[in-house]
Amino acid sequence: QVQLVESGGGLVQAGGSLTLSCVVSGRTFSRDTMAWFRQVPGKERRFVAATIGWLGGSPSYADAIQGRFTISRDIDKNTLYLQMNSLQREDTAMYYCAASQRVAEITPPDGYEYWGQGTQVTVSS
Repeated sequence: QVQLVESGGGLVQAGGSLTLSCVVSGRTFSRDTMAWFRQVPGKERRFVAATIGWLGGSPSYADAIQGRFTISRDIDKNTLYLQMNSLQREDTAMYYCAASQRVAEITPPDGYEYWGQGTQVTVSS
């Protein structure tokens, strides 16, 4: 059974940093596309960043976080990371890790087969 478990969320002041982790068990994801999404109550889940499997893990970022967040993965540890710097109040959300073997478009959430339960990030002013 495939499981994705996120950690690393918390409360941070604006301008601060956090690193999220997503540990995958039940399969190796070396060729998968792995992504981070975020969601606030009442709104749709939105793409944050991805490492694209068919491009050898090349990263892709949403415009809103470009230059502030960095996605990476450790294949040996089967772990995906999201380093978040210069956090803003607008970054407050539940952050989800997702994985897909066959996603064609990386930004729509419905292309991903596997999801974690999420980790909450709250940025205070």
